[in-house]
Amino acid sequence: MGEPQEDVAQEEEEEEEEGGDFGGSGDASSPYVPPYRPSLPARERLHIQKSNVCSRAYFVVVMVFFHVYILNVIALLLYVHYNNGPGDLTSVDGSSTETVAEDGSPLPYTAPPDQVLEMNKYRQSYSLPRIEGIRVGHVQRVSLMPEKTHEMKTLSLKPLLFEIPGFLSEEECRVVVQLAQLKGLTESQTTASSGGEQQEPGQPLLVLTTDEVFSLLDLDQDGLLQKQEIVSHSRSQDGTWLSPDNLRQILTGLEAQQAGALTLEDFRLVFDIFKHPAKQRSSTLQGHFQRRSKHTRMYQGPGSHHVLHSLRNRVTRLARLPSPLVELSEPLQVIRYEQGGFSNAHHDSSPAHSETTCAHTRLAGNTSTLTEIKCRYLTVMVYLNSVVEGGETTFPVADNRTYEQEALVQEGTDLTDTRATCERGNLRVKPTAGTALLWYNHLSDGRGWMGEVDEYSLHGGCPVMLGEKWVANSWVNVDPDHQRQARYQRLVANDQTAQSGREESYHPLSHSELHQDL
Repeated sequence: MGEPQEDVAQEEEEEEEEGGDFGGSGDASSPYVPPYRPSLPARERLHIQKSNVCSRAYFVVVMVFFHVYILNVIALLLYVHYNNGPGDLTSVDGSSTETVAEDGSPLPYTAPPDQVLEMNKYRQSYSLPRIEGIRVGHVQRVSLMPEKTHEMKTLSLKPLLFEIPGFLSEEECRVVVQLAQLKGLTESQTTASSGGEQQEPGQPLLVLTTDEVFSLLDLDQDGLLQKQEIVSHSRSQDGTWLSPDNLRQILTGLEAQQAGALTLEDFRLVFDIFKHPAKQRSSTLQGHFQRRSKHTRMYQGPGSHHVLHSLRNRVTRLARLPSPLVELSEPLQVIRYEQGGFSNAHHDSSPAHSETTCAHTRLAGNTSTLTEIKCRYLTVMVYLNSVVEGGETTFPVADNRTYEQEALVQEGTDLTDTRATCERGNLRVKPTAGTALLWYNHLSDGRGWMGEVDEYSLHGGCPVMLGEKWVANSWVNVDPDHQRQARYQRLVANDQTAQSGREESYHPLSHSELHQDL
């Protein structure tokens, strides 16, 4: 404890002695001694210098690690962006729709494990985007072909309906008509002489008993048939087990009941009545729901005519949907309406319930159902010629405030009868060659998938007064059950992959393949 004090005292004595020597000599040759300036101890100065050096080095190291971290995060985001893609729904060649090789060719599809598939089935499935209508009359530009844009005009919001002039050129329209004529057209629908029921050729008529019909209509299975259950069964042109005329007949019988519901016994009486419609219906409603036209189906896959293939690509770009959904939908339908030809108002799609299955995914359902229905998410209709007079497409209830099916019959006249009430439709579109109409047959379910049928999509074709009318219908088929749609996509992809492998070893030229371009 005393040693530091002794050292300090000794240093002070030495300094005094040195100061005395210099000051006492008074010699001019003596070196100049600056005045005494107290300074900090050497240890303290050295400590400050070391601290500054360490701070700079620490700052440099931190900045280097920070930049390396940022670069790693950016690289990870780029890797995830370019390597992740939907895994559930695959393209028709069995490849993932997003993952491609360096040369641009699609990589083989690898199905994820079953447990992961079940957890991520909805998340990895395609969503169904919808075009924003904004407001009636709104025009937006869409790119359907390289170096060319089209104008798309909103015609209505209920249903969501758009008009696209110049979707096809007049020359392309002429080619589609010629290909349809070369393949041959058949009668679309004929009217039965007794019951007024129409069926397309080759479509089997499903015969149901009274109890079976009651059970199908009774959605909640409470033994009572209520008004909302009947109204929920909207009509479809594609042959459901009850026509809209039958449903309205049942609705009339229900309204006559004071209880506001039909029991099975009451329903049997109503059902027996409409089994003999000639005794109860007025002459204006007999044989009412019908179509007078001819149609054919056109193949649009590999090897098809380039105009048909281009038409499908434009539909895909217009609808902004994944290409597999469009590629695996039903073939293009070309219809010819001669003078006097028409189509009564109908819905292109049908509501789904437990007793039905979508026709295009029935193999993936693994269930037995009483009937198959058409599940069409949207419709793209292209006019292939300009009609001289008549032939308008009418939307009777477009942009109505409300929709009530029983209100379609007013003063004994049915608004779905385009021959009698075409001019009373809320919206009519005149056929112009090359112009396309797009509308959604279903609402959204709020989760990015297909919901209920949009009742406002009711539409029909007014009678052709002079000349003829050619149209092409392209439907995009989607199952309301997204998991069943995903299974269907995989089944088709795997089947086509197996078929392509067999064709590489042996591929005979059949008669049907000679006409594949039709």
